[in-house]
Amino acid sequence: MSEKELDSSVNEYEEEYKSNNYIKQLQWDMAIGLQAVDNLKPSKYLEKLLEENIEGNLTIEEVEKELREYYIEKENKNEINHSELECDFVSARIVELLNEDKIELSVDYLKYVHKFLFQDVYEFAGEFRKIDFSKHEKILNNDSVAYGDCNTLTESLEYDISLEKEKNYKEMNIVEVINNITKFSSNIWQVHPFREGNTRTTALFIEKYLISLGYNVDNTLFKDKSVYFRNALVRSNYFNNYLNIKEDSSYLVKFYENLLLGKNNNLHSQDLIVQELFDKKD
Repeated sequence: MSEKELDSSVNEYEEEYKSNNYIKQLQWDMAIGLQAVDNLKPSKYLEKLLEENIEGNLTIEEVEKELREYYIEKENKNEINHSELECDFVSARIVELLNEDKIELSVDYLKYVHKFLFQDVYEFAGEFRKIDFSKHEKILNNDSVAYGDCNTLTESLEYDISLEKEKNYKEMNIVEVINNITKFSSNIWQVHPFREGNTRTTALFIEKYLISLGYNVDNTLFKDKSVYFRNALVRSNYFNNYLNIKEDSSYLVKFYENLLLGKNNNLHSQDLIVQELFDKKD
């Protein structure tokens, strides 16, 4: 073919337009997908309401109002499924929060995110834990990550956030961006400042932050790979000096490569199993 025949400059640009329905669908996909980190599934009633919201027949505020009335009736009949209640309300709050312009890189905003998401579920929403704890992890053969000291939660988060504020993402290439956001989200999650809901809060906090920096976020990753996301956070913070096991953030990097670059890394929690913990002798 000649140079002229290969010249695409004569072709007109075709505008790509994503409908509001499409964006709402992605938001609901993320919102409900994130609940999988705690093995939560929505009620049939929410599935009906979210379709109405996607079609523009109900606002998110109207969805929440309908949910409150639905669960009041369920409570009166002593028929509440608490797992569905948590999934329904937190999912709706996630969608609402994704549409808020407000974002602040601060400890107070992290508390705000938690309180906003869990205000309908936990009495301690937005409050830092006052006890230390551990959690059995399947990929660690029931060992646990070492979480932040309950006496220094605020100081630890303020330190991580102060370091983040010194960064200039505009001067970074995308590899540097991904490595930095991996480190930041891993550190925030490791502190684990809340009694429940840390992974969901971290995910929303980081997503809002990335959007504020001008990055496009692929919400389908949180729909399909939220369990992998949590396990990658676990793996990036787990170490065992006795068995010479080091923290490994490579799995979380792969997640963010898919999230921000559209890469097609295979993301399987099976790959994150720390085999040494299963092979060790008692």
